[in-house]
Amino acid sequence: MASLAQQGDDSDDGMDDFMEKFKKEKYSNAFSEKNWEEEFDKVPMFMKTAPEEIDPMKHPELAAIQSIIHDDDRPLEEQAESLKDEGNDYFKENNYKKAIVSYTAGLKKNCSDSNVNAILHTNRAAAHFHLGNMRSALNDAVAAKKFKPDHLKALIRGGTCCMELKKYTDALQWCEEGLKLQPTDKKLLDLRATADKHKRAAERDARKAKVKEKKERSEREALLAAIKERGIQLLMPHQHPKRRSDSEDDDGGSCRAMARPDLDGLCSTEATGAKVFLDEQGIMHWPVLFLYPEYQQTDFISAFSESSSFLDHLTLMFGEELPPWDINRKYSPKNLQLFFEDHEKESLHQVNPETPLMKILQHKRCFIKAGTPSFVILVKGSPFCEKFLSERKTHRLLTHSLQQSA
Repeated sequence: MASLAQQGDDSDDGMDDFMEKFKKEKYSNAFSEKNWEEEFDKVPMFMKTAPEEIDPMKHPELAAIQSIIHDDDRPLEEQAESLKDEGNDYFKENNYKKAIVSYTAGLKKNCSDSNVNAILHTNRAAAHFHLGNMRSALNDAVAAKKFKPDHLKALIRGGTCCMELKKYTDALQWCEEGLKLQPTDKKLLDLRATADKHKRAAERDARKAKVKEKKERSEREALLAAIKERGIQLLMPHQHPKRRSDSEDDDGGSCRAMARPDLDGLCSTEATGAKVFLDEQGIMHWPVLFLYPEYQQTDFISAFSESSSFLDHLTLMFGEELPPWDINRKYSPKNLQLFFEDHEKESLHQVNPETPLMKILQHKRCFIKAGTPSFVILVKGSPFCEKFLSERKTHRLLTHSLQQSA
């Protein structure tokens, strides 16, 4: 007994020594007022966000928890459930990409629990939705519904995705399926009302577009008939008249047959988007381009009436105030010569400025390309005019000679 008592006394003496030592030496790992939040964030239970990469040396507790989550020896249902929880944690942190990775890993477990699989698909759909991957989100909602047809969240998610994809009829179908399960669900009721509103608006817009398209087609057909009636020849963009043999007469018949009016030939390539049109009185107006090669300048008239002459426009354009690029002040209406290009013969045909536009466009050598007649304007008798015309004539003769030798 004395021995036991003595041992008790020795034990008490040892504890007293330890306590005395503890009083003298401060605990080095204790939390302080300055670092307690930082230290708490290192404890898995209190962490606000998980580190991107888990280093077992720096975060042994987290590594242990992760090994438990991914323990392949556990039942598949438990593994999928753990991965679902992991994905949910990432989702709460708005880390949707990592959430998708976790949910996908859970689905790859191929567990037999339909409820877990439905939730994994639904949650992954939500993550895809927040990343803007609407089609992937919708596919997940469809998959979730297959695992669990009465999963309300999947039905809501499917309807929401269809709304974002502007599939309003499909969105209504998803809502109806959900309301059969929960007739008073506010989200589904609001979603159905919104989908129905957008569906009606889309159908109304489609009807308007169809009516507009029909009207525009009718107007273009009427315009085409008017062009054909006037005997005006159109060329489609990038099209050139076929060259005729010397044995053919010069009445333009073959070219007229080749360059018959076509709707594509009315397409203007001008940046302004101006196009030929008929007004209420049946008068045709053309977008017309004037080219001034001497100064590399242009003028564009968006609506040149077929009944107006070139002189009408030139008088306004070169009247009292001449353009700033005409440094020699020589571009007055009485000094100007107009030409249109013969695309077949690669030559220029002179135009009488007092002639109405329609009569010029009816000329057998005139072909309108890309819906926009164009005319070259030169100063009569100027050195540039003589040189320009001479070069064009030389080029035409040389081209004709080469074709004959070929």
